[in-house]
Amino acid sequence: MRTNTGNGDRLLRIWVGAVLIGLAATDIIGPWGWIGVLPVLTGFIGWCPAYAVLGISTCPAKN
Repeated sequence: MRTNTGNGDRLLRIWVGAVLIGLAATDIIGPWGWIGVLPVLTGFIGWCPAYAVLGISTCPAKN
């Protein structure tokens, strides 16, 4: 599995996911906030299945 998310994309995913999880844990937005687990996981592993299906990559080319 190749990395298809760049550093900026990964940081944004982790940050947004953590905020959603925090809001769900405090019952501010309800159980739907637990969907934040997905962007956190894709941010940490550096691979997004939706990007793979659509042929998108925000990862810079490696030499």
